[in-house]
Amino acid sequence: MQDILYAPWRDEYVTQEKIKGCVFCHISTHPQEDASLHVLYRNEHCFMVMNKYPYTPGHFMIIPHMHTDRLEELPSEVWLNMSKLAQQSVKLLKEGLGANGVNIGMNLGKAAGAGIAEHIHMHLVPRWERDTNFITAVAHTRVYSTDFEKIYKKIKSFIPKYIDI
Repeated sequence: MQDILYAPWRDEYVTQEKIKGCVFCHISTHPQEDASLHVLYRNEHCFMVMNKYPYTPGHFMIIPHMHTDRLEELPSEVWLNMSKLAQQSVKLLKEGLGANGVNIGMNLGKAAGAGIAEHIHMHLVPRWERDTNFITAVAHTRVYSTDFEKIYKKIKSFIPKYIDI
């Protein structure tokens, strides 16, 4: 018999209507859906949104509104804005969420491992000491230790304190 990991929170993902086209462009152009799309913050250059497939609780992304798969073509002011948001977000994750560390990364292109290769995005993944994540390595399974909506609301409540662009 195969081991089963019960994850009822995934039911909504399986049954909901799929977004056609670039999911990040959809999020960018539908601010009225920010709560249901789990957008944390947006400004004229980019937005911050929870990762629907998080590595750890609190994993979110910073994404430019501009649709491009080429970092080298991103206007400097957009890149600087993303960098400033990343800097402030690390502080938010460490102080607000209590993370002991943060992984920041961008997978540029399908060959680099990008799940959504057509629109660049930066991942911020909070990490905690003693969280060995052994089940990911051994069983190729992720364990999400808290309710997704709860962690979204918690991080969103920290935005006014830490994000000041």
